[in-house]
Amino acid sequence: MRLTEFWARMRENFGPAYAESFARDHVMSELGGRTVHEALDAGWAAKDVWRGVCAAVEVPAHLR
Repeated sequence: MRLTEFWARMRENFGPAYAESFARDHVMSELGGRTVHEALDAGWAAKDVWRGVCAAVEVPAHLR
């Protein structure tokens, strides 16, 4: 998964305004106690971060 697709899915799921806030502020155990930004900065693949987001919150099936 490319980062552009990752961010498109984040915006579609959370809305354009909240996606960035969620990515910056929400710490998830599924990402090793990191936020989305921290996980991506640490070198996690976008698809693995997206899987973590999907596991942490209810994401519609068509976006998984």
